[in-house]
Amino acid sequence: MKRVITYGTFDLFHSGHVKLLARLRFLGDELIVGLSSDEFNHIKGKKSIYTYEQRKEILEACRYVDKVFPERCWEQKKEDIIREGAHVFAMGDDWTGEFDYLNEIADVIYLPRTPSISTTDIKTFIAMEHQDRKQQALNTLRKLEKMISSI
Repeated sequence: MKRVITYGTFDLFHSGHVKLLARLRFLGDELIVGLSSDEFNHIKGKKSIYTYEQRKEILEACRYVDKVFPERCWEQKKEDIIREGAHVFAMGDDWTGEFDYLNEIADVIYLPRTPSISTTDIKTFIAMEHQDRKQQALNTLRKLEKMISSI
C-alpha cells in the first residue's frame, strides 16, 4: 500500500483544498494529513477561523483523506513519515525546495496550487467587504449627523 503524507492548516475549506487533496490521493492508496494545531498556527503567526477540531472534522469528511493527525512543530515531519510508513511526502509548490532533505526517507513532490483561490484571498475579500460595509455605515452616519444638525 502506497501512503502519501501532507501538511497544512486547511482553514476555510474551499475547492482549491479539494483539488489538492484529490491530486495528493491520486499519488497513492492512502492520504494522511498532518493538520496544524491551533498552538502551532499561533507559533507560525497564523490565526484560523476554525478550531483544530473543526478543521479536523471537515478534513475527515473529505473522501480523499484517510487519516488526520496534529502537526505541532516544524521538526516532526521526518518522525511522522517513518511512523506512518509514508512513501510520498507532498506539499503545494509554494514550498518548493523546503523539504528536499526528506528525500532520504520518502519521495518529495511539490504540486501546483489551484489558481485563483486561496484561503488568504478569501480572508482578504472578507476583510475588504467588512471594510466597505464599515465605510458605508460611517457615510450613512455622517449624512444623518448633517440632517440632524440642520434641523
